[in-house]
Amino acid sequence: MIWAMRGGKGVTPMHRLRQQLGIFLAFVVLLASLTPAAQSYFQLPTTQRFSVGEELKLNINFPEQFLQKINFYVHSKDGNKLLYEEKLKEEQKISYKQSWPIAVEPGKYHIDMKLFGFIPLKSVSIDVMPKIQVVPGGHSIGVLMRSKGVMVVGYSPIVNEQGEKKYPAKEAGVQVGDLILAINDQSITTDGEAASIIDKLGFENKPIKIQVKRKNKILNLTLHPQYCSETKRYRVGLYIRDSAAGVGTLTFYEPKSGIYGALGHIIADPETSNQIKLGEGKIINASIQGINQGEKGKPGEKIGTFIDNTNLSGNISKNSQLGIFGKLNFPISNSLYPNMVPVAFANQVKEGPAEILTVVEGEKIEKFDILIEKVNVQQRPDTKGLVIRITDPRLLSITGGIIQGMSGSPIIQNGQLVGAVTHVFINDPTRGYGVLAEWMLYEAGILQLNETAVSKGAYAPFFYNNICRILL
Repeated sequence: MIWAMRGGKGVTPMHRLRQQLGIFLAFVVLLASLTPAAQSYFQLPTTQRFSVGEELKLNINFPEQFLQKINFYVHSKDGNKLLYEEKLKEEQKISYKQSWPIAVEPGKYHIDMKLFGFIPLKSVSIDVMPKIQVVPGGHSIGVLMRSKGVMVVGYSPIVNEQGEKKYPAKEAGVQVGDLILAINDQSITTDGEAASIIDKLGFENKPIKIQVKRKNKILNLTLHPQYCSETKRYRVGLYIRDSAAGVGTLTFYEPKSGIYGALGHIIADPETSNQIKLGEGKIINASIQGINQGEKGKPGEKIGTFIDNTNLSGNISKNSQLGIFGKLNFPISNSLYPNMVPVAFANQVKEGPAEILTVVEGEKIEKFDILIEKVNVQQRPDTKGLVIRITDPRLLSITGGIIQGMSGSPIIQNGQLVGAVTHVFINDPTRGYGVLAEWMLYEAGILQLNETAVSKGAYAPFFYNNICRILL
């Protein structure tokens, strides 16, 4: 028998058997990774947030016979207290089916998973936060934004006196989506201002230096305006826009900080799909005057008018992937929820019935039934944390499902704010995405404010007093 040679040594039958066994085991591991249980393990976030007074219980979709072989060690390296079987402890070992310890004060905790009590599987870091309560939104708002600079949204030919079409800006390298920040070192804030400066410099027969922002780069381009025989002025051959306006929905208002969140997604230019870089902006009250129903392949929309003489108004300080944020000028309330509601963290949100708050006529906030079909495990902020379906017959008859202007409508489940409506599925307007409320709070800076207070011990006496009352 002749053996294959590798590295000067023969490959024995035993070696070949080990190779085949290794390939087989790798195949088994690959198949196992496709099971819901394996996916539950791999997708389990290594950092989670809980509220004070909540059980520190992990959501794991393992077979029961496997869960019985895992021990969970809940502990704090900083000496923070846990409540377990009416006793205060700093650590507790449990099995999955036992009751889980309750966090009684803000701070950092850890949950270590060990197979058979000694084989490490996974460690999860837990941030325990004070309960954050907000006034739920649902109010229709008018969103008014002015960009920082003016955005190029298209090319417009200049017909000169010889009848030729010219595109000086395009030829100089200006692209659709660019943000024009300055012309000859003069900052630009409006489209009218840009047109006036270009016309003036053209009459003076002077070249134009345009400073543009393209993604994260600043470019300086030089071009010469051309006289347009149609408009009787000097132009550079661009369509530009300096502002945006639309109807959306308020998600929440946090009275201590005065901060609000709305929309649940970014405001982008409709023609370029680029983010509008915020120069200045505000929100005001809006009244819904009509509805264009949504249907397959065609999103519907709310038709509203702006009302600038009410108490619902505020600035826009951030336009981000998770919505717009700022401060309201006056406190607001919600008649459907006269008391504030707690905000749920991601691990508290469950698949099942929920409701949204939104306006379909005038300024009246109403509740409508929905179903949370899926909660997506996310390691970083994203607008697609929830998959939702509209189930309320009345809302379906009015809107056909999720429509434009409904973005930001708060999602309430078990008396907690869990998220906001963000997107509609084009081919099924009854379904869409929602952003988790936890990410909106983080984007608004509210979670960071609470984390700072926790690190300074500002909440400790309050929660210790509450624990004393519980134990007595």
